[in-house]
Amino acid sequence: VEFKTETLSHHCALETRPYARWMQYLREGHTVCVTCQPPAMNTETHRCSGDGHNADGSKILHWEAVGNSQCQGTWKKIRQQEHCSCPLVHSFIFT
Repeated sequence: VEFKTETLSHHCALETRPYARWMQYLREGHTVCVTCQPPAMNTETHRCSGDGHNADGSKILHWEAVGNSQCQGTWKKIRQQEHCSCPLVHSFIFT
């Protein structure tokens, strides 16, 4: 799913732990690609909670980074497609 980031907390930019530096690349207004994989995926629906399945482009959805609950924000769903074209630093996984 492609999302456009609307807001994010300043805590994302302050993250310096090696495994969490990806948070520094988040920017308001950027498009990010998010995939749903186990164990976050519902085994019956094959979807992740919060993936915006029934949301149109005007609905504000909330997200929170794993490993830093202070890095959070909002985004709007752009579209769902099989293959996204986001740069690697803007590609994430629901967990």
